Amino acid sequence: MPTVQPPNGTRDFYPTELARRRYIERAWREVSVQHGFDEIDGPTFEHSELYAVKSGEGILSELFMAFSGKDKDEKLRASLAEGRAPLALRPEFTPTLARMFAARAGELARPTRWFWQNSCFRAERPQRGRLREFLQWNCDILGDASPQADVEAIACCVGLLERLGLTPADVKVRYSHRTALGALITELGVDETHQDAAFVLLDRRDKLDNADIEAMAFEFGVHSVAFLNFLKRPRGRDSGTIDAALDSTPLEVRALATLLLAPLEAVGGELASAGLEAWCEVDLNVARGLAYYTGMVFEVHETGGAMRAVAGGGRYDKLIETFGGPATPAVGFGMGDVVLGLVLADRGLLPDDKSVRAALGLRPGAFVISNGTPEADALLTPTVSALRRAGVHARRSGKSTKNVGKLLKDAGDANARFALIIEGADEATLKDLDIGVQTKGPRGAQIDALKAALGA
Repeated sequence: MPTVQPPNGTRDFYPTELARRRYIERAWREVSVQHGFDEIDGPTFEHSELYAVKSGEGILSELFMAFSGKDKDEKLRASLAEGRAPLALRPEFTPTLARMFAARAGELARPTRWFWQNSCFRAERPQRGRLREFLQWNCDILGDASPQADVEAIACCVGLLERLGLTPADVKVRYSHRTALGALITELGVDETHQDAAFVLLDRRDKLDNADIEAMAFEFGVHSVAFLNFLKRPRGRDSGTIDAALDSTPLEVRALATLLLAPLEAVGGELASAGLEAWCEVDLNVARGLAYYTGMVFEVHETGGAMRAVAGGGRYDKLIETFGGPATPAVGFGMGDVVLGLVLADRGLLPDDKSVRAALGLRPGAFVISNGTPEADALLTPTVSALRRAGVHARRSGKSTKNVGKLLKDAGDANARFALIIEGADEATLKDLDIGVQTKGPRGAQIDALKAALGA
C-alpha cells in the first residue's frame, strides 16, 4: 500500500512539533488569564445556518459541511435547498460565543471577559500561512462600550506579542474605526448603496496597484473621484496619525473628516494611557471585511517585506442581538497559530526544542540506569516506579545494552536533569547532567538528594 499522506491543508504533530504548538497555546492561555479573561469552549460543529447569520451566505463556500445521519427529512430538504448541509465544522468561534452569551445574557456579569483557543476548519485553498485546519485564539469583552474596552483587547493582543519576544519593530497594530470611516467615505462622495464596496476597496488597497484599484472600483460601481484619489494616495503616507492619513483628502473635506474621526482620537488617548502608543498606528486602510464590525477595528501586521497579518479584530456591538440576545456592546480579536508560528520562526524567536520541552515541564527529572549487574537490574523497575510515585518525571532506556556510557548518552538525548546509576543494593551514583558533576554514595541517600533537588 502506498504511503498515505494527511489531508491537504492539515498537519501531523509529532512530539517535537506538538511541543512547539503547546508553547504557543500556553502563552495564549497565560496572557489571557493575566489580562482577566475566563476560558470557555463550545462544540466543534454547529448548525450551518449559524455561520450564514453572522458572516453572510458567502461563508458557505468555506465550510466543511456535515450530515448527522439522523436529520429529519424536512430539515434536511430545507438546508439542502439553501445550498448547505444541516451541520458544519466551525470555521471560527465568534458565532458560538455570541450564541452562548445570548443564551445566558441575564445571568452573566457585565462586562463579561472570555477567551477561547481550539481548532477551526476552513475549506479553502491551502497556502503558506493558511491551512484548512488551524488553531485559533479569541479574546472578547462583552457588555462594555467604552474606548477603554477597545484598548483592553488591543493590550491583551500586544501582551502576547511581547511575551513571545516580538517588538514594535517587528509588528504594528494598525487601527481604524468603521463608523468613522463610513462617515468619511460618505463625505468623499460614495453613496450608501456602495458603502460595502468602498470598504472592500479600502481593505484591499495595500494589495493592489492604482490601475487595479480603478478597475475594481469601476466593477463595483464606485465612481467618486475624491474617494478614488483617497484610495490612490501614496503608500507610506499613513504614518500613524490622523492628520497624515487625511493628507490627501480634499481641503473642503479635511476639517469635517477630522471631526468625523474623533472616535479614533479617543482610542488613541486610551492607547497612550496604557503605554501602547509605540505598538500602534492609525491606518485608514484597515476596514476589516466582515460587515458585523461597528466601531474600532484593528489588525496586527508584520513589518518589513512579508507584511503578514498576525491577528485582527474590533468592535461588534450588534452581533449578540442577531443571535437573540439583548443589545450588548462587544469587542474582541482572533489570532491563528499558523502565521504566528511562521513569524516567530523566521525571526528566530522560537526557543530550541530542549528549551521548549523544559518550559512546558516535559523535561525528565531523572534517567535511571543500571550498571549492568543482576542486582542493579532487579532494582531498576522498583526505583523508577518509586520516583514516579513521588512526583518525579522518571525515565529509563528501552535498550538492552549494558553499556553505561551509551545509556548516559540516552539520558543526555532525553535532556534529563539527572542520571541515577544504580550500582547495587546499597550504592548509587547521581550525575548532574547540566554541569557534569557526579557523586557516589548510599542508594537511599542519593535518591533523597535527587528528590530534594527536583522539589519532589
